[in-house]
Amino acid sequence: MTSPTSTSPPPALWRTWLMIAVPMMLTNALQSIAGTVDGIYLGHLIGTDAIAAASAFFPVFFFLLAIVIGLSAGATVMIGRAWGARDLPQVRNIAGTALVMMFAIGIVVSLFGGLFASPLMQALGTPARVLDAATSYARWMLIGMPIVFLLWLTTSMSRGTGDAVSPLFTLLIATLLSLALTPAFIFGWGPFPRLGVASAAASTLLAFSIALVWMACHWRRKEHPLAPGADLWRAVRWQPALVRGILRFGVPAAMQMLTMAIAEMALLGMVNRHGANATAAYGAVTQVMSWLQLPVMTLGITASILCAHAIGAGRRERVGAIVRTGFLCNLGLTGALTVLIYLAAPTIMRAFLTDAEVLSLATHLLYIVAWSVPAMGMAVIMVGAMRASGTVWIPALIGVIGLLGIEVPAALLFERIAGLTGIWWAYPLAFVAMLAMQGLCYRAFRRASYRAQTNMSMPAHDSKAPTQPVDVQP
Repeated sequence: MTSPTSTSPPPALWRTWLMIAVPMMLTNALQSIAGTVDGIYLGHLIGTDAIAAASAFFPVFFFLLAIVIGLSAGATVMIGRAWGARDLPQVRNIAGTALVMMFAIGIVVSLFGGLFASPLMQALGTPARVLDAATSYARWMLIGMPIVFLLWLTTSMSRGTGDAVSPLFTLLIATLLSLALTPAFIFGWGPFPRLGVASAAASTLLAFSIALVWMACHWRRKEHPLAPGADLWRAVRWQPALVRGILRFGVPAAMQMLTMAIAEMALLGMVNRHGANATAAYGAVTQVMSWLQLPVMTLGITASILCAHAIGAGRRERVGAIVRTGFLCNLGLTGALTVLIYLAAPTIMRAFLTDAEVLSLATHLLYIVAWSVPAMGMAVIMVGAMRASGTVWIPALIGVIGLLGIEVPAALLFERIAGLTGIWWAYPLAFVAMLAMQGLCYRAFRRASYRAQTNMSMPAHDSKAPTQPVDVQP
């Protein structure tokens, strides 16, 4: 056991971090690759309108993604705590309740999508030229949302038990199947119908279904605690106390996701005012930044899982060492990628852009923002640790303030001063500001945790000593 004040975390933490973080990063990379290749299929095999039709559904998909990520995060933290306490019946109870919640939401979305896909796409202002294709794509995706929700949830719950390898193989199977099935649906090969733009949606849903079955069978072979069986089926029911717990952890995470979407749409609107070249540069920079941010998001989730395990095991004193190890992993992984981007930015940008003027602009904008991503990584790790401890709303509100109270207003101000370049300076300002604010919050959280631990270690006759661990807010 390492003291919270120790400057060097125990070596075992490195291995634990990497065992969860590396497979998760590979999983996220697979999903990004699958989305990119599906876009290439649609664009090259059908045409530009196919890309526009699929893209029209993105705002709806992002909203649904925020819900599923939030609820999955809540379930993962609670499962992580129960797993750390070696309370397997509670692990199954949480998983069963989460499955009921996610499936119920998925069914509602499915029914809504089947009935109202066309009015929904019209309300989003989808261009008339691609409205029919966009509606077809949206209807397929919305009807199949229970499958998407369940696969996302099961992979998240698996990570909550410390198993990040099973989700990697599950998503690998889903990705390979999807890449093989999309052209089959586009051209109508063999028994597959010709579906046009909906081919990408149909292939995703079929691949996810097969992957979900594979994961269930894999868990059965491994005798995983979450494997389908009598013990789990008995736990698949609505348990109000656990529902409240999942929502307590999950709603703030979903709120942060939605806030990110709102802020990004606001900045994109500013960028669009500067013309097509600026929009093209924005798209290319966003693609590169999404890859740079992969380890950041992964490390934040890993911090939540490991801290939840420690807290569940009654070892809160390990939270500090877990966070410090996360900082070092962040500097090593994200820092190395950032250096690589600065060394090879023009070459990387040529993969997305051919116009010399736009290429130069995008490279310059990438230089402005890339250096600040490691700062965002440190903030995300602290948020993950606090979430695992039950401190959820204050970090979430700090995230909202950083995006809507700092990033968007700063972009408006800097745009007046420096034009398009000024908009990009709002990103590093927001990232650094959020690091400072989350750092202060985390410091208060650690002090409160230390006081709680000190009181708990006092003699039993001391009336001020709490009788059990408590979650604390700063």
